[in-house]
Amino acid sequence: MPSETTQTQNLISASDLTVIRQGRRVLDNVSLDIARDDFITLIGPNGAGKTVLLRHLLKLDKPDAGRVTHLSGLKVGYVPQRITIDPSLPISVRRFLTLNNSEKENDIATLAEETDITPLLDTPLSALSGGEMQRVLLTRALTSDPELLILDEPAQNLDVNGQLQFYTLIEEIYERRKLSILMVSHDLHLVMSSTRKVVCLYHHICCSGAPESVARDPEFISIFGNDMAKLMAVYPHTHSHDHTHEHTHDHDHGEGTT
Repeated sequence: MPSETTQTQNLISASDLTVIRQGRRVLDNVSLDIARDDFITLIGPNGAGKTVLLRHLLKLDKPDAGRVTHLSGLKVGYVPQRITIDPSLPISVRRFLTLNNSEKENDIATLAEETDITPLLDTPLSALSGGEMQRVLLTRALTSDPELLILDEPAQNLDVNGQLQFYTLIEEIYERRKLSILMVSHDLHLVMSSTRKVVCLYHHICCSGAPESVARDPEFISIFGNDMAKLMAVYPHTHSHDHTHEHTHDHDHGEGTT
């Protein structure tokens, strides 16, 4: 378990999280630190516990064992996979962005320009396309000027062109704002250029580290197959950041997905 001194240097520290649902371990002794300037992509098969882990990192749920520690005063922006809008609800994008926060009109205009939604501000939420809605949700997450942005498969329902545009926008925000990012994504090959660290989750953390090293890891290959490993290998990681991360293994794949 990380020491208190180590934990206070991280934005979020999760230590030995265990979550049991209907007698099954959805998370089994999972530990994860998110530091400043991190860009972490969380991957894993369906049912691996990725969204469950995000909810616990956000302190929306309590684990059966372990704990989550936040840096004091931490501001987190969260982008869900999707939200459902009642078509009869007469709410515009502009109004949605100001709900329950103190953003002023000029602040909203600046944010809208950053995420390229200025033409959408007076559009009803119910009239947005999938890609437009995800950019609006991203804009909403940025209204608190977060130190950490958490995204749960934000491009899952977009076509390939929409995915590329959205991930490019995320990378631009990361570079410009100097915040940290934790993102769940099945499109690892599309975010290779920006991701600093990959964490592979299958109820436990199977492997973690720099993208190019994880792509060669036997645990990764056993879950995602050689095709994904080869696909990742053609995206060289050119950043000059320090990729010295602890590489962890847990070879017990006896549990099924949840």
